[in-house]
Amino acid sequence: MFDISLKTQFSAGHHLRNYPGNCEMPHGHNWDVTVTVRAKDLDELGMGIDFRQIKTALKSVIAELDHKNLNEHPVFKAQNPSSENLAVHIYHALKDGLTSGHHQIHAVTVSETPNSWVTYIED
Repeated sequence: MFDISLKTQFSAGHHLRNYPGNCEMPHGHNWDVTVTVRAKDLDELGMGIDFRQIKTALKSVIAELDHKNLNEHPVFKAQNPSSENLAVHIYHALKDGLTSGHHQIHAVTVSETPNSWVTYIED
């Protein structure tokens, strides 16, 4: 097995509705996002997946989030834009484009600070 990962960043604001503390107030983060694709084998070029393919797929998803108020994004109208929910959203937005016969999206990690992150892996 090969785990191929790509990391990117974006900046966005949000607030956590009904949170019992200061995160209920609007604030922002410089989010880090790491996408991991798992490959069973390598292609004829010796790659599990081209980093460029991951980068291209991720770029369009991040463009919808970057420098936005995440609470106004359609996905987060009914749920809080927590790191957990962001990871699930990004995973599902990338799932079809990063899944083939020999590789598939494995995990999405979202970090809102250098010391706190969440990783989503679908069973």
